[in-house]
Amino acid sequence: MYPTAFLSSLLLLGGASASELEYRQASTITVDLSRTFQTMDGFGASEAFQRAVTMKRLAEDQQRKFLDLMFSTTKGAGLTILRNGIGSSVDMRDDWMVSIQPRNPGGPSATPNYVWDGSDNGQVWVSQEAVKTYGLKTIYANAWSAPGYMKTNNNDANGGSLCGVSGASCSSGDWKQAFANYLVQYVKFYQQEGVEITHLGFLNEPDYTTSYASMRSSGTQAQDFIRVLRPTLDRNNMTHIIINCCDTMGWSVMNSMLNQMRSVEDSMGVATGHAYTSGPSSPLSTRHKTWMTEAADNNGAWTSSWYSNGGAGEGLTWANNIYGAIVNGNVSAYLYWVGAQDRPSNTNSKMIRVVNRQVEPSKRLWAFANWSRFVRPGAVRVSTSGAPSNVRTSAFRNVDGTVAVQIINNNSGSARTISVNIATAGAGSSFVAAADGVAAWVTDGSRDCDQIAATLDASGRTMSASVPPRSMVSFVLRPAGSKTIA
Repeated sequence: MYPTAFLSSLLLLGGASASELEYRQASTITVDLSRTFQTMDGFGASEAFQRAVTMKRLAEDQQRKFLDLMFSTTKGAGLTILRNGIGSSVDMRDDWMVSIQPRNPGGPSATPNYVWDGSDNGQVWVSQEAVKTYGLKTIYANAWSAPGYMKTNNNDANGGSLCGVSGASCSSGDWKQAFANYLVQYVKFYQQEGVEITHLGFLNEPDYTTSYASMRSSGTQAQDFIRVLRPTLDRNNMTHIIINCCDTMGWSVMNSMLNQMRSVEDSMGVATGHAYTSGPSSPLSTRHKTWMTEAADNNGAWTSSWYSNGGAGEGLTWANNIYGAIVNGNVSAYLYWVGAQDRPSNTNSKMIRVVNRQVEPSKRLWAFANWSRFVRPGAVRVSTSGAPSNVRTSAFRNVDGTVAVQIINNNSGSARTISVNIATAGAGSSFVAAADGVAAWVTDGSRDCDQIAATLDASGRTMSASVPPRSMVSFVLRPAGSKTIA
């Protein structure tokens, strides 16, 4: 055999770059099941601002295609979190989300006058389908704003703050308790429709003022409201509901808010942020789980491309975005902004668009599929090492014992056989010896989370597959005695 140094010199003389050489030589990735990180809650999207209404108006076959693309683990992305918008507007003009109490009942202490249409801007339909047909267990209900009459600017849009929080006094009085009651009633309406809301948020981008539903808040003001909301939920037998806060416009902004909210950290459950002004490149300073609850390419012209030039809307870009948030930002959930919409906007703000009443997915959706289908709620991230240059790897141990390994190959050129070795989980572990099945799925320019050939060696702990250039491949290793890999 030739020594490695001699082979390296031949490859370099032949024109291969140093990174290409490393990619060709390093072909085995090691997964260490004993070194663990965060527990995952899942992946998701929203159908807020009447996107759900427009999807429900499609022909039945296209409705089903939309739902399958969103939630099916065999036909689509297999998303496990749905983010609903809690309405605050007086009606449904344009794409406004109508409130369950659009008119001032007469003051914060007046008897509420709630109104329920059984639709909630189309979101009840999507929620019921997600829960009953596809088994989704996580519904995140999030208010972009309180109704206008509860705010300093008397408008649910254009910023303003909730009357009664620190620094936000109003002649109409203190609306904190009335808003908490409002949110509880929203949860009750969903309960009567057979849908349990699991996570509740009362702010969306509180660091941003815009012409649609929006409400400003500092961390101190959010803290004031949580001190009212948590006991209100508990008094209504909703101790199971987790309070999410605060869906800031940028990830780093959430750290500033958290520093003002330390006294209520025990009352909230998940710290949330968006990725518009800053992304989750490092963990938030909290002991709680963190979710990246909204990101999208809202400016680029619609593309269904997996890879063209590394553009902001391409599928491979989003496979890498998700990787960075999970591995570097330590997030437990990652949500795109809009799942699907039938509206004139021709941007990448959604993963699925409708053209001539026909549902059309983008490669962004299939990037999510390579994550969400195989990294299921409750999965624990474990350590990986040994990746070739420009190849990103991550791994998770699912609740059912399966190990899911993601390989994102950002290299151009030829396909490369890459092996993944599952290290022993500890002395006496029976996992490795029990492994009896492996499968792999690929998304690239021509395939959409399609199954490809994968092998498992005699030891039952090293799996291999051909990984194409500029692709994402997901391995799943299943222990003996469980169901065959689908």
